[in-house]
Amino acid sequence: MPRSETPLRSDLFPEISPYASGMLAVDGRHTIYWEQSGNPEGVPVVFLHGGPGAGSAPVHRRFFDPQFYRIVVFDQRGCGRSMPLGELQDNTTAALVADMEKLRTHLGIPAWLLFGGSWGSTLALAYGLTHPDRATGFILRGIFLGARPEIDWFLHGMRTIFPEAWRDFAGHLPEDERSDLLGNYYRRLIDRNPDLHRPAARAWSRYEAACSTLYPTVRAPFETDHGGFALALSRIEAHYFANGTFLPEGWPWADLGRIRHLPGTIVQGRYDIVCPPVTADALARAWPEARYIVVPDAGHSALEPGIRAALVNATESYRLSTSDTELFAPRFPWDA
Repeated sequence: MPRSETPLRSDLFPEISPYASGMLAVDGRHTIYWEQSGNPEGVPVVFLHGGPGAGSAPVHRRFFDPQFYRIVVFDQRGCGRSMPLGELQDNTTAALVADMEKLRTHLGIPAWLLFGGSWGSTLALAYGLTHPDRATGFILRGIFLGARPEIDWFLHGMRTIFPEAWRDFAGHLPEDERSDLLGNYYRRLIDRNPDLHRPAARAWSRYEAACSTLYPTVRAPFETDHGGFALALSRIEAHYFANGTFLPEGWPWADLGRIRHLPGTIVQGRYDIVCPPVTADALARAWPEARYIVVPDAGHSALEPGIRAALVNATESYRLSTSDTELFAPRFPWDA
């Protein structure tokens, strides 16, 4: 059952700046941006942004106590400040997991706490199930597992709650192309002609943004997209959706036993329309050792008041669960 908790903290930590940053070449094509902030000697935590394709932002450092955590934030390949922006070649879930391992090794981190929401929850689980000895725990929000019903819900099901936004989304395509929204959006998004891919990117991004919060926001994201971030987001999302998020059917249920011994917290907005609670509920039932927190007055966005409070409470709970770093110490075969 979902648990209610006495809040440890109600809002984000103050703004901070990185103490180190750089670009890491992960293969012959892709270079990823990374940064570290907080305490260089603290407990390592890695922030995994959503999308796929959304990129990171300075606010993502603020979920963590900078006196306690060594905060690693990076842009997944093709996203944000990583180069080349919006690149789809060699862009798969397995490649992102491999990039994380290269970054962990590059930074000299034995193991880290995995913090991710939406697509970030998918990537956190994909990494943790591949490298359970390099994970110290999980804080997951707005659960998305990349299954076909979840993708179909994004493309079609959200119209049951946001018919106006969906009508604009579908209406961007000619009527004879609306029977295959994903295929025809993808075709436009990968087209070299900016007169095709830019309007498609704005329409896709507006649709997702309109459905992501419980209450409407005054922002009109990606209206101009001079930096190309809407194109990167929509193009990479469509690429992953068209390829079934590069995960096998039935993932991750058979493999959860590899991580169930690790600390886990699942935070879910009751009215999350982008990633409905049914998936988080299934994960919580398959992982009963994890804390499952349903925020009653929130949608999908990590920055809605109830969601951000629950996430900060989760990072504080990890901090208070140990007086030193024993809980987060790396576990190697010879330590058994």
